Amino acid sequence: MTAEPKPFVALVTGASSGIGEATARRLAREPGVRLVLVARRRDHLENLARSLGGATVVPVDLTAPAAPATVLEAVGRAHGELHLLVNNAGARWAGTFAETGWENVERHMKINFEAPVRLTEALLPLLRATAAKKAHPVAIVNVSSTSGRVARRGAGGYSASKFALAGWSDSLAAEERENGVHVGLVLPGFVATEGFPQAELRAHPILRRIVSSPGVVAEAIVDCGLQGQAERYVPRPYWIAAAARILAPRLVRRATAGGTFTPASGADGGR
Repeated sequence: MTAEPKPFVALVTGASSGIGEATARRLAREPGVRLVLVARRRDHLENLARSLGGATVVPVDLTAPAAPATVLEAVGRAHGELHLLVNNAGARWAGTFAETGWENVERHMKINFEAPVRLTEALLPLLRATAAKKAHPVAIVNVSSTSGRVARRGAGGYSASKFALAGWSDSLAAEERENGVHVGLVLPGFVATEGFPQAELRAHPILRRIVSSPGVVAEAIVDCGLQGQAERYVPRPYWIAAAARILAPRLVRRATAGGTFTPASGADGGR
């Protein structure tokens, strides 16, 4: 007689579309999973939950002061434990610093850095307590971006927030290892989502090959969250750009100065 799989609870932010939705669908295939879906759009979350056969839905703006407490209360009430936190929700607004100034930097930092940090702060005691039970691995996966390693023209605010998220993730991983909480980092490149259709790249016969789908990123999130990988670029060869930034910074600056294919503005998990 086959034993029932032990349940594990996974929370995904930015779950209403794009990478977050794909991640929820991918995790739903795991035995014993109990999903918590977080995003602003209640109708999208409820539709997704129904299609997955049920999930805890938490419609909330993660930049709101009370959001972390709201999410914690919902998870505690529904499940009382948490095995996987996927900090995916994010946004990007294009524009040079001279055009958009500090205001654009600040709004990127609020959604792409402050929101996941504040949510993690609220949920970390629950993650630690769950890890102490040792029934399942416990992990946090932060979705940064290749722009969190290599900045491009017109995306300074976005890159600043994603650089911050990557740096904080590295430190958090070192701090939480002794508590049984793994911290993984996923760095997608161009991904075709609702907020970022990447139409210009996808129309190009060669450059369309560098555009990933949300499903591919979801697999990388699972690799970091359930398989214990430390870091994943999507597509994998994008690590070359990050390495080149260290080994040949002048060359990379020249390559990124033209601003070719700077994505349009968007939100909800766009990279």
